[in-house]
This record gives sequence, structure tokens and C-alpha cells, in this order.
Amino acid sequence: MTTADSTPAAVAAQAGPPSGAADDDWWRTAVIYQIYPRSFADGDGDGTGDLPGITGRLDHLADLGVDALWLSPFYPSPQRDGGYDVADYRAVDPRYGTLADFDELLARAHELSIRVIVDLVPNHCSSEHVAFRAALAAAPGSDERALFHFRDGRGPDGSLPPNDWTSMFEGPAWTRVTEADSRPGQWYLHLFDPSQPDWNWDNPAVRDDFERTLRFWLDRDVDGFRVDVCDALVKAPGLPDWPRPTHGVIEPVDGVMPPMWDQEGIHEIFRSWRRLLDTYDGRRILCAEAWLPPERAARIIRADEMHQAFNFRFLETPWQATPLRNVVAESLAANDGVGAPTTWVLSNHDVMRHASRFGYDGHVELEHGVGADDPQPDRPLGLRRARAATALMLALPGSAYLYQGEELGLPEATALPDAARQDPVWERSGHRIRGRDGCRVPLPWTEADPAFGFGTAADVDTWLPQPSDYGSYAVAAQRGRPGSTLELYRTLLDLRRRYRLGEGTLKWVTSPDAGVHPGDNIPHPGNDDVLHLANGSVEVVANLGAQPVPLPPGAHVLAASEPVTADVPPDATVWFTTGEANTAR
Repeated sequence: MTTADSTPAAVAAQAGPPSGAADDDWWRTAVIYQIYPRSFADGDGDGTGDLPGITGRLDHLADLGVDALWLSPFYPSPQRDGGYDVADYRAVDPRYGTLADFDELLARAHELSIRVIVDLVPNHCSSEHVAFRAALAAAPGSDERALFHFRDGRGPDGSLPPNDWTSMFEGPAWTRVTEADSRPGQWYLHLFDPSQPDWNWDNPAVRDDFERTLRFWLDRDVDGFRVDVCDALVKAPGLPDWPRPTHGVIEPVDGVMPPMWDQEGIHEIFRSWRRLLDTYDGRRILCAEAWLPPERAARIIRADEMHQAFNFRFLETPWQATPLRNVVAESLAANDGVGAPTTWVLSNHDVMRHASRFGYDGHVELEHGVGADDPQPDRPLGLRRARAATALMLALPGSAYLYQGEELGLPEATALPDAARQDPVWERSGHRIRGRDGCRVPLPWTEADPAFGFGTAADVDTWLPQPSDYGSYAVAAQRGRPGSTLELYRTLLDLRRRYRLGEGTLKWVTSPDAGVHPGDNIPHPGNDDVLHLANGSVEVVANLGAQPVPLPPGAHVLAASEPVTADVPPDATVWFTTGEANTAR
């Protein structure tokens, strides 16, 4: 075995000029970095992240080597659900800045060759949205109420909800309103918090208004949209009962999808949006957030619909070789069937950071959060596995999304004071579910400055408190430090681009004692704890077992999540070439 200097500069010298997919198809191989604006960087020192703060830190993304960024909502909002309760889709919340600040961010990102994707939240709006306030003031049966799902209640006095649907944030999915005459009246549907009424996408006026929103941002030159809860837009006719929970990846029951998820009508909406985007320059994209199994998510990314759909089945898979082998194979097969790339992801603003959840053995509730009195993850183990999992993910063909801070190895904030929690599920669950605040804590940029460099004011608290040890994870503490998680990410992203792994083809590699893994028809390397694959000239070994495994003879190591000798240690992933194939294609 030989090893190589795998710093970005060294790889550049070895591999020659970078090359990637055609510009129109940039999204097929792109690595896209999610920014949660409240928690990325604070430009005005008020303790809350903002657009100027993001603009001031874009060099970090350029240095990291990502192709695009995705901005979670920055629109005017009461912030009852972290900005996903939108009060105005065509403006900037003053807490984050102005439209001029957005334009400056966009221009600076484009100067750095970073595309910008913004969040679209079409399933629901804020109860403070002017349209919903008008609906509350209007009478039953009015045009104003027809923009939403208002229904009479069941029972002789209408005191029961129109159906038995439950909210994703616990409790009923319906709230009763008080009419103008002060009497209890109709109910409105909200699949999430009562402050987030669902739009009625059967109404053409809703569709027309969202097309205006798309045009508004496209005309400002955004590069696309990540579409929140896109599979919930259309509900089954008659809103039939569904006495089952619908959390996590949504599966059909006896061949039938839940009436609030993945109905056939969503596809015509997506086709209409695709037609609209294609009237621009052919380079704008739509990325679907749909918690569906691979075969159903693939239907959303057919050639005339969306471009990408997050692979949440991959995100949900535990750190075990057989389940990972299967989900990778199933995902690639499903997406290949519609000619679309697979879009890999391990963390986002809704789930426990993978540097913490891999620190548990067994099932983890992704969105439930962790409190100081709960069982704590094994931090060193979690980070070790997270680095290995990321190295595996970035070697796979297709696109990938990163969540801010994962390049620092940030763990979940598991000791937040309960009084500081802002996720609505905390209250709606009767303080049973702590929620998603632990993955949304403001980032550390420096080791010793106020708020670890997140903001500039020494006497202002961040909107969520930062753990006291965050300085050790700071960007400044890791930049240029061999073996740091930040340097690992920089190396992997550079190699990924230079070896064109995003546009490659995965092949499973076998060894002399390999066979077919029981039940999955995928060749395996003779060790059920090892994933060994090839993508072009790069081979990857991920060791998910408890014992070291040998590298093949003549392996030339390009990158490794942990130090390697002749063996790949437990919970580690190694990229290497063999024989003559030691340079990028």
C-alpha cells in the first residue's frame, strides 16, 4: 500500500485540471450546502443570523468547494416554526435584512461560482399571511376561505374535527375558528402547527399566485428552489379518515398512500413548474422534499417534473453495512429508471445531526431531539462514524447536500435548557418531544470571540444558546489542521470533483470469498461489515465492523476518514486507486 498527500493543493498538482458535468446539467452532480439563516452568521450583532452575515462568510463555502447553497426561509414570518410559517413569499424578513441584501448575497455567491437555491414553502403559510387573515374575516363558502381547507365540523353541533387526521407536530390537524358573530364556526386544516394553515391546491388561484412567486425569485436570478413538503400539496378527494400516524418515510398501506401524502395530482403541479423554469435559461432547478421510499420519490423526478428529490431513506439508514448496501442499490435502481441522479443527504435542519445519531446503537428518533436528562450519544464514536459515512456518501454518483456545520463535525446540542426551546412540537407534545432546536444552534467561527465569532456583540445572547465547548469545533480552529473534519471535507470535495465521482457509475467490488448477500442479490466482499465499491478509477472501502480489514495490495490512498496503514480501521472509509489508475480522469 502507498499513501499520498491528499490536501487540496497536493491533489490539484497530481490530478490536473478539474472537470465536471455540462453546465446545464450542473445539478446532476452538484454538492449543495444548506444554510439555516438564523444560525449561520450574524452581521448586525443582534444574536440572530442574517443575509449580510451570510454574504460575509461566503468565502468559507468557496474554500470548502461546494457548487451551490440552499437558503432555508428568510421571508417575513412570526417564526413559530423557524421561518417555515411564511407571511409573505416575496419579501425578506427585516430580521434578516432587505431585498437589497439578498441581491448582494446572490451577486457575491455568483462571483464565487456558487449557485443559490431558495426555499419554497407551498403546502402551508403563516396564519399571519394576508390571505389567511382575510379568510378568517370572511364567511363560510367565500372565495377567501376557498384558498384554504375550511370545513364544517362533524357531530350535531360541529364540535368534532372534519376527519381524524393528526398533525406532524402532534395533536389534531384541525383548528376551529370563531366566526364574526362570536360563535364557534368552521375548522381549517393544518398538517403542521395551527399557525400554518394548508393551502388548497385544488383552487387555481393558489396555483397562479405561486407561479407569481416563482417568477419573482427567478427574475432576481436565483438558481432554483428547494420545495418544502411538496408531496402534501394535493389531498385525496373528500379528505377521508386515516387512523394511522404518518411520521418518517411515508409508505403505502395495502397499496394505498395516506390521503394527505403523494396523491397523483401533485405531478401536474410539478410539471407546470418545470415548464415555467425551462422558459428561463434551462439551468434553474427544483429539489423535492418528500419523505417517500425511493421508488415513489423517483416518480417526482421524471424528466418533465422536478430535477432532484432528497434520498431520506439513505438518511434514515443506521450505520450498518447490509441496510446501507441495500438502500444505495435500491435508490440508484429507482432513479436510473427515470433517468435522474440520486440526491444523497445525511443531515438537515429537521433531524439530529449525524455526528450525534451515529453515536447511538439502535433506533434513533430523528426529529425528537435530546435533552440533558436523556441518554447521551457517544461523541467520539458518533464523529468517527459520521466522517466515515460522509466519505461513503461523497463517493457515490449523483448529487449531495451538506448541512451547515457538518463540515466541522458539529454534534447535536443535547443540553439546551428546556426554557430556550422554540420548536412548536415541544409545547404541542406536552413537553414529551424536545424537537429540532439541537441541530439549529448558531455556528462557531472562532475559538475565543463573543458567540464564537457568530456575531460581533459581546453582550448579546444568540437566539439559541451555544454549548460551551463549541470553540473547539470552530472554523478557525480546524482550518489548515491536518486530520480535522473541515480539512477532510475539503479534501473529499476536491477529489470528488477531480475524479468526476458525481457523474460516475457505481460497481460493487467482490473478493475471492465473496458471494451474494442473502436477500439482496448484491455481491459483497466476503465480509458482511464491509462495503467495497468502485466509481470509475476510485475504489472505496467502508469498514462498519469491529475489526480492521486489509486494503487490497497496491492500494494508493487518496483520502481516509481515519488514519490508515495497511488496514482500514473500524468505522472508517478509505478512497484509493490501484495499479496504473492513480490520476483523475
